[in-house]
Amino acid sequence: MDMVVTNPSLKILLVEDESKIAEFVIEGLRSAGYQVEHVTDGVSGLKNIFKNNYDLVLLDIMLPKLNGLELLQQLRQDGNTTPVIILSAKVELTDRLHGFELGADDYMPKPFFVEELIAKMKVILGRKKAEPAAQTLQTTHLRLDLVSRRAQWFDIEAVLSQREFTLLQYLMQTPGHIYSRQQILKNVWDINFDPETNVVDVCVQRIKRKLSRGNHDHQTPIESVRGVGYRVKVNAHP
Repeated sequence: MDMVVTNPSLKILLVEDESKIAEFVIEGLRSAGYQVEHVTDGVSGLKNIFKNNYDLVLLDIMLPKLNGLELLQQLRQDGNTTPVIILSAKVELTDRLHGFELGADDYMPKPFFVEELIAKMKVILGRKKAEPAAQTLQTTHLRLDLVSRRAQWFDIEAVLSQREFTLLQYLMQTPGHIYSRQQILKNVWDINFDPETNVVDVCVQRIKRKLSRGNHDHQTPIESVRGVGYRVKVNAHP
């Protein structure tokens, strides 16, 4: 396998119970210069992620003890934003979108080429390392740190997952402008058609919960425009 060696300090966790797939991935990643740790069940995977500082997690879905989607859901509910790529034999669009709804950064259908997996990893890790020219976006009461992915609305602060961050960053490019769900799907999920899913609404609701000042929509920085889409408020009130 002929690959360019990457930064050897990057640490990857592989959570995969199929030994042949695990060996194939581990060999490919180590040949490309990554440090790789491997566990074979969801409970061990969750413990390792909370205990160690990984740059990225490769996560199978059909795992013993705790399946990959349950692991991912617990991870995001706890506020952990470590990038996650799902590896799964489930290739239907609904399966992929469900993974995104739970906070996955990407989805790799099995079988796959390890070169393509590494290409996807580089994109995600590149986003994590990039130092933008402008390090913050700001409206009157909403601030988004483009390096740390930390959002602040009035006195409430929260660290966003990569997908939540990308969505809020997209909405904040023009505060007050209403973006349709189709526009958001295209620019945040790279989906160029309407898959008849609520993945956008679920992600928006996660952002609202993290930055909520109460149980009412007017107390969040994102406004739902019925039948149209979403916008970041211009004249927000606490």
